[in-house]
Amino acid sequence: MKKLKTSKSENGAGKKNENGNFPIIVVGASAGGFEALKKLVAGLPKDFDAPLFIVWHMSPDVRSILPEVLNRENTIEVAHAYDGEPICANRIYVAPPDRHLLAENGKARVTHGPKENRFRPAVDPLFRSAAYAYNNRVIGVILSGALDDGTAGLWTIKHRGGTAIVQDPEDAEVPSMPENALREVEVHYTVPVSEMADLLVRLTKEKAAETSEVIMEDDEKTKIEIGIAAEYSAFESGIMQFGELTPFTCPDCHGVLSKYKDGKRARFRCHTGHAFSAAALLATLTENIEDSLYSAMRGVEESIMLLNHIGDHFAAVNQTKLAAMYFKKASEAQRRAQIVRQVVLTHEQLSTDSLRQQAGDANGDNVK
Repeated sequence: MKKLKTSKSENGAGKKNENGNFPIIVVGASAGGFEALKKLVAGLPKDFDAPLFIVWHMSPDVRSILPEVLNRENTIEVAHAYDGEPICANRIYVAPPDRHLLAENGKARVTHGPKENRFRPAVDPLFRSAAYAYNNRVIGVILSGALDDGTAGLWTIKHRGGTAIVQDPEDAEVPSMPENALREVEVHYTVPVSEMADLLVRLTKEKAAETSEVIMEDDEKTKIEIGIAAEYSAFESGIMQFGELTPFTCPDCHGVLSKYKDGKRARFRCHTGHAFSAAALLATLTENIEDSLYSAMRGVEESIMLLNHIGDHFAAVNQTKLAAMYFKKASEAQRRAQIVRQVVLTHEQLSTDSLRQQAGDANGDNVK
């Protein structure tokens, strides 16, 4: 796999200046990211002169021990961020369970906005907000994980002049997030986690590149999407004007989905705010199909039990013809239940990664 590099003159996160405008580092991880995060933080110097924000996918109903674990790896203070907390250098901010973590100018935001790619916290809102607020002073890092949360956000960071770093997929416990990011974004660095801390130290000391020009429509769309994650109404914000209506419905709320483009990459958002990449939407829809099939099988089996129960009642009172009709219908329903059960057992959970693997195409194509 090709490792992409840039020179100091081409890119960099920007060193701290007289106004305290230090670079900001945002990191996203999912499955397999726990050990990668530990290794990354352990490698940072104790006087690391930049703030670092972390989103790691987790269940909303568990207590996050990530700050506690990372505090044992380094003397840099690590804690769950709180809403409105000032952003300071030599500090690591971790997204709390079931809350998005955003970076605004000078402060952290912790919100309960709509899920993105089925997660809250999600990586994309953090990356998107940091890119909007800090432009070329952002360093975005994608670590081990499944599917492709973080790819759209990393694209925004790169699009606005920031630095894009991805863990080498061969070094990742679960390579899907790094692989998807590499397919969709021309990243600056692809490195194993063991080399990442030294790279971050070097980048935080380099001169910032020029801020990239962003067309007004993209800038407004990004601003609105950050607002949605920050709990503003997606419908009232006017986000739908930037998308193209599709025949698809949101798996979470059944609202109509609109399609949005980041360069050549397509993603989807409903008018209540839920957002999906094409990969996350496919995975969610096929997962929901299985749930619906089991629900249908349950309904048919309940009808069989009820038909037999009523048939038994009529047989007991010697209404044999009526009882026979109920037993006949129960038998017909039983055959239908067997068909539904077979469909359930042969249903395949799909993802873009599994389809690429089946097709033997490691590169794949962008969803248009």
